[in-house]
Amino acid sequence: MKNTFLFATALAALSMFCSCKDEIEMRYPPKYELPELPTVEGIHENQKAPLYWSVYENCYLQERQGHTGEDLDISEAEWDNIIDWVATNLKPYGYDMICTDGFIPMLDKEHRGYMTHYGKMALKDLVAKCKAKGLKLGVYDNPLWIHSDDDCVVEGTTYKYAGLKWNHKSTVLNPNAKEVFSWAVAENPGCEEFIDGFFKYYKELGVDFIRMDFLSWYEDGKDRYAGIQGRGYGRESYARALAYIAASAKKYGVFTSLVMPHMYDDAVVEAKYGNMVRIVADTGTGTWWHCSAQDKGKSYSNWPNCMNQFDGFKYWSHIAGRDKVILDGDFLRLNTFDNDNERQTAVSLQLLAGGPVAVADQPGSIGDNLKFYTNSELLALNADGFVGKPLSDKLGDNNEVWYGQMKNGDWVVGLFNRDENTATMTVDFSQLGISGEMNVRDLWKHVDEGKASSLTANVPAHGCKIVKLTK
Repeated sequence: MKNTFLFATALAALSMFCSCKDEIEMRYPPKYELPELPTVEGIHENQKAPLYWSVYENCYLQERQGHTGEDLDISEAEWDNIIDWVATNLKPYGYDMICTDGFIPMLDKEHRGYMTHYGKMALKDLVAKCKAKGLKLGVYDNPLWIHSDDDCVVEGTTYKYAGLKWNHKSTVLNPNAKEVFSWAVAENPGCEEFIDGFFKYYKELGVDFIRMDFLSWYEDGKDRYAGIQGRGYGRESYARALAYIAASAKKYGVFTSLVMPHMYDDAVVEAKYGNMVRIVADTGTGTWWHCSAQDKGKSYSNWPNCMNQFDGFKYWSHIAGRDKVILDGDFLRLNTFDNDNERQTAVSLQLLAGGPVAVADQPGSIGDNLKFYTNSELLALNADGFVGKPLSDKLGDNNEVWYGQMKNGDWVVGLFNRDENTATMTVDFSQLGISGEMNVRDLWKHVDEGKASSLTANVPAHGCKIVKLTK
């Protein structure tokens, strides 16, 4: 039996340090003609961004230390420690899931056709460990990745896996490209059933969150860092694949996160078929660099459109909102930031933009930074399904205002200073569509500041001021 090793995340992480080409001014990616796309009813209804812990930092650091392939793994004892730590320290605040990532070999040891083991750990055992502590397991996998041998049969059909792959007859964009992944091609017979079986398998296993990566490599094979990394099965094939994925995910009640999409044509396909979509480059080393500084004020025509979280959230803010696709700013590694101002800003940005808070800090690396992840007054935004908007979507601003309204009518306003010096920031509430005086409460200081019709604050470098406004 063939074991599939998914090591390409390392390439994406390392490539962050490469120079970027094809810089463009702020605009949306190119348009492509597509046939009418089928609708998957209710895909975005009553969805909110997840709060969870990810193995990302653990694996990223292992790789940086030279561990690869089977040598890169998490032992059962380590898993037990992680799960207990998350259940004790994060679960009381709404973080209800642990999620795998790439790096570690993803194996089908039982010839099931889908991943059964994450390294040495059986997924069923990992699900059981999480469940015992009141947690869920999210899985990094892709419904288009083939993990087993060609003679494996798609459940409920007579189609073999060999027939799911490119047949050298259909047109691809880069026929001579070498591919890291074995892709199931959407238009091939059996692919729709293969995708449906993927979600059925995971739901029965007890998994209801899937992060699917390297979508740009399927669509046209392009990688802005590493050149051509896939054959490129075409825009129509990509759209058809995501439609199949959305339908099956909705059928089985599985939440999907789309990672590394080009977002062509103003993300028409991704916004239609994904519950959540990545809008920024990989976290990598983390720090203020990933949060705000990397290629500040720049946008690109394909993945990743923006290199830092602030610009990514601003650039794509127009497609997000209640009952719309959720924007994903990738993982947080608060232990990599220089000071508490930056840590408050990093967490606040995710929550005001309606994104997930994906904790990547480990029990041994988090230090005294847990308190930034467990601010109940800010986490109430996530529970509410809050999705804020920037006052301006112009990239490169040093000072940013974000705002939005909760279901109960309260408003939340954030002042963010991306500059290197303290800045005096002012916003009149009328600019935000709020009339009259409001009661102002600081959500980091946890103090009431009286009534006002505007907000003025001296915001420290890389810091923020987040307030809730009530009548």
